[in-house]
Amino acid sequence: MRVVVLGAGFGGLELTSRLSEELGDDADVVLIDKADGFVMGFSKLDVMFGRTTAGAVRHSYADIVKPGVRFVQSVIRSIDPGRRHVETDDGGFEADALVVALGADLDPAATPGLMETGYDYYTPAGAFAVRDVLDSFRGGRVIVGVTSTPFKCPPAPSETALMLHDFLVERGLREASEISLVMPLGSPIPPSPAASEALLAAFAKRGITWCPDSIVQCLDVERRVAVFADGNELPFDLFLGVPVHRAPAVVAESGMCVDGWIPVDPLTLETTFPDVYAVGDVTSVGTPKAGVFSERQAGVVADRLVARHRGVAARATYDGTGVCYTEFGADRVARVEVTFRSGHPPVGKFDAPSQALRADKAEFGAHRARRWFGTEWVNY
Repeated sequence: MRVVVLGAGFGGLELTSRLSEELGDDADVVLIDKADGFVMGFSKLDVMFGRTTAGAVRHSYADIVKPGVRFVQSVIRSIDPGRRHVETDDGGFEADALVVALGADLDPAATPGLMETGYDYYTPAGAFAVRDVLDSFRGGRVIVGVTSTPFKCPPAPSETALMLHDFLVERGLREASEISLVMPLGSPIPPSPAASEALLAAFAKRGITWCPDSIVQCLDVERRVAVFADGNELPFDLFLGVPVHRAPAVVAESGMCVDGWIPVDPLTLETTFPDVYAVGDVTSVGTPKAGVFSERQAGVVADRLVARHRGVAARATYDGTGVCYTEFGADRVARVEVTFRSGHPPVGKFDAPSQALRADKAEFGAHRARRWFGTEWVNY
């Protein structure tokens, strides 16, 4: 059985690792991605705020040496889900089972003014570039602003605001600065009231202005103000933006999307095309767009493909659970676990911020580096 996996993020890396672990040399897996390396999502902020360097958080796909798995670095030009055929710059690939794990692309140009007078910090390249911007920042009005829904990792803008506070304090610039957090959500982490309450208390303690139920529609370049969808405005000296998210063009052109994203069976991650699965941010499965959800979905797909290979009934189903570590500043990290089930309100558990949970977060990253790349890694 030839399995072709598109995208080497959390979903693609977990899926191929599981198939290799279960099937060894009997696996016939091709993993395709246009990049030559992977950066864990939370590492972007660590680089941006000077905790570590870009080189230290980058994991090379050349380190993927797993039985039955071949990595191909190439641009995907077309996807034919009916034929399970993928065309790339390195030729075509036929699959018995095709898994789309290409994530969401970011489009800063979709927000007028963002590219001219603001900064996208949600991509690795954008966050790494903002490090230099922050190094030369001398204080002023800062907005951390979301420009669309849905967006990846809903806690990340809150983390950004809190880490920015610490950064400015360390540089003696906090009293000369204002921080505003603009989000389209009514609370920082809606599925977890306890986490949201803790974040709101942290904002209040640090003098961070919280602007809920608001979305940044454009930036007025000449006046340097952020214009919200409801017409309200907020001036800024530095704008750190979460750009518009959309499915990659090659996915949109494949005919798999409905209302912008790939619909899947919420239990099996199957698309409407036979033997074609989709996991992670590229789907509309109903969980937040975050790597931990993609990883768990990939585990379900792997179990179902292993069952198929062995000729037994596939029983694995997706439970909608994900765990997120959230930076609270002052060297403390919280842990949020939320389960989303179709037709039911989300159920969450919140572990209050502590220094002890920072070690758990570090092990979260180190464990995946070992498993996916065979390397030892310390984030910072």
